[in-house]
Amino acid sequence: MIDSMKLEQICREAGQMALQRWPGAGHDLKSWEKSPGSLVCEADLEVDAFLKRELSLLLPSAGWLSEETADNAARLEKGLAWLVDPIDGTRDFIRGRSGWAVSVALVSNGKPLLGILVAPARDEVWSATAGKGAWRNGERLVASKRQEFAGARVPAHDLPKEDRDLSKVEQPNSIALRVAMVADDQADLVATLRWGFEWDIAAAALIAREAGAAVTDAFGEPLVYNKRDPRAFGLLVSAPAIHGAAVKRLADRAQAIAHK
Repeated sequence: MIDSMKLEQICREAGQMALQRWPGAGHDLKSWEKSPGSLVCEADLEVDAFLKRELSLLLPSAGWLSEETADNAARLEKGLAWLVDPIDGTRDFIRGRSGWAVSVALVSNGKPLLGILVAPARDEVWSATAGKGAWRNGERLVASKRQEFAGARVPAHDLPKEDRDLSKVEQPNSIALRVAMVADDQADLVATLRWGFEWDIAAAALIAREAGAAVTDAFGEPLVYNKRDPRAFGLLVSAPAIHGAAVKRLADRAQAIAHK
């Protein structure tokens, strides 16, 4: 159906395009707030335009949903859709930190088929194909198999008092890279309790699932993609054995926040 090598090449080119703008490599960059607290920069828009052009040529029948492109409801009429975040982790990108990635997923009838993360500042390429496993730089990924919830490794700068039985590890700004950490057994649990967009998580969620992690929304329900409202409340990715405990731990908080 699609040339996966060509897809990876396009995503790698997008990563190099972003790297040529990255302040961490000494480049100047213009950035601004597109809405209060939401940053965007020149590289976001350039990479988005490049990916839209190249991916549309690669698979003309697919719809398009991206953080930096105005949504078009025509995508809902298509069985296939590209879900793209040209730079996930823009805040780290702008600050010259390495915790950002280009995120590209292809979904079919609400389910991800292909997912690629390119993190050139870390020299990392993550990929997955539904039913065929997940990979980082050519090595097959095996997700965390942690059995005990207490002590679980969580990418976080700080933890709420009620979660201090957990263990902090490095937290990149990119939610996609945090999810990939579970896929690579660098973390045991990633959870968010906010409304988030499909383009942030589609590629990484497939990578984590194909590596053997449990992947749901904050309530433990399956994630569905290319919806009319392209949001889900929260994300919960973990070692399978601790997923139920994580849902239970977060249940009251998730209910309170989601229904404000």
